Amino acid sequence: MAMEFKDYYKTLGVPRESSEEDLKKAFRKLARQYHPDTATDKKRAEEKFKELNEAYEVLSDKDKRKRYDELGPDWEHGAQFRPPPGAGRGASRRAAGMGGPGMEYDFGGTTGFSDFFEHFFASQGRRGSGGAGGFPGGVTWGGEADEAGSTRGSDLESDLLVTLEEASNGAERLLSLRRRDSGKGATETLKVRIPAGVSDGQRIRVAGKGEPAPPGGEAGDLYLNVRLQKHPDFRVEGADLYYDLELAPWEAALGAKKTVPTLAKAVTVKIAAGAGAGQQLRLKGLGLPKPGGARGDLYAVLAVRVPPAETSAQKKLWEQLRVEYGE
Repeated sequence: MAMEFKDYYKTLGVPRESSEEDLKKAFRKLARQYHPDTATDKKRAEEKFKELNEAYEVLSDKDKRKRYDELGPDWEHGAQFRPPPGAGRGASRRAAGMGGPGMEYDFGGTTGFSDFFEHFFASQGRRGSGGAGGFPGGVTWGGEADEAGSTRGSDLESDLLVTLEEASNGAERLLSLRRRDSGKGATETLKVRIPAGVSDGQRIRVAGKGEPAPPGGEAGDLYLNVRLQKHPDFRVEGADLYYDLELAPWEAALGAKKTVPTLAKAVTVKIAAGAGAGQQLRLKGLGLPKPGGARGDLYAVLAVRVPPAETSAQKKLWEQLRVEYGE
């Protein structure tokens, strides 16, 4: 099966030997440039932002990056890539239970990732194959009989890429579901509510939108596995957000007022004189929603960045500082 190969290093504009820090810097720079909320050409920016997220999703994860780098010499051969035998799970959603072989589904408006990504790295496409142990919470898989003895249709599963803004405020998303072998190729549009406070790994159930069952049986369900989209500014830990706030050496030494972005609007924080790298400023209640209505916090993590001494005047100033502070 040939598919378009995605050169993730090229997407981020970095060499293959780039460090994790280099990858992070490249992603943040480009993600800010193409973020749909700030770009003028929103359609182009949205597509570019998805490409950047996909590239960083793989390269920022050690295991995924290792698998990607091991794809072999075919990665250099341009647009059409033929995966090695047995690689990946496949991007289509093929039924193997009550629907019988040959039943495949396409999802639209879910991850926004390419077939290449889904084939090698996504969990998208899993479905029931008997027994309830595969899902937490006692989910009944396709092909099982319910208490009344009638046969139930199989459940379907797909990943759902959610932005931090959607996780913060809640949202509605329109998804498309098409059964490839239906003959008519009809596409069904589903309106899915993303609740505020949804977390990475959480599952959203869309009742009755799985595989149909024989007469007298109940249709299966569609389960959407939430994946939080990478953000150029914030790292997520539970309901808390972390932001790296860069300081110049004189700002750390003398104190300063700095602007910190949030998921709502930017706020101004005061940096005390003598601030140290790694120190955290807690901005209470500016994180993601928690169960019960409270919110997590936003932590501004101080990072002191020393600019290079490139001119003779700059070198002279650093020499003066060395003399003042002593060796």
